[in-house]
Amino acid sequence: MNDLTHIDSAGTARMVDVGGKADTHRVAIARGFIRMCGATLEAIRTGNAPKGDVLGPARIAGIMAAKKTGDLIPLCHPLALDAVNVDFALIEGGIECTASASLTGRTGVEMEALTAVSLALLTIYDMAKALDKGMVIEAVRLIEKRGGKSGTWRADE
Repeated sequence: MNDLTHIDSAGTARMVDVGGKADTHRVAIARGFIRMCGATLEAIRTGNAPKGDVLGPARIAGIMAAKKTGDLIPLCHPLALDAVNVDFALIEGGIECTASASLTGRTGVEMEALTAVSLALLTIYDMAKALDKGMVIEAVRLIEKRGGKSGTWRADE
């Protein structure tokens, strides 16, 4: 018997059939961090990065990425998201990005939240790399998910 959800009995990759699952409200929250030098952080804070505003384009990139997750990750279902939010906190040593994705549907939105954070942070890197090529994207992880058969899960922080 095959217990792998994305592999059929012949060992072939397949998309999971969620057609029989009930629609439930689902939410996922992900977080990540981009570490940078103080001068780069200050340039972003004051809007003086060489490419201008950094966080506006990064927010849009995160939202767009969440909407395109099914196109980017093999076997991931394309989803009609109800909402995507991408927020930033400028803290000592860099920028923390938190993204949430939600829908009422048959499958979770964890990958959409994680993709939003990842692309938002990559966009920050792209927008500020002229100032600091040594920036490090780290600690991208799921913080919380709600809904579906498995209910609520929260990361130990």
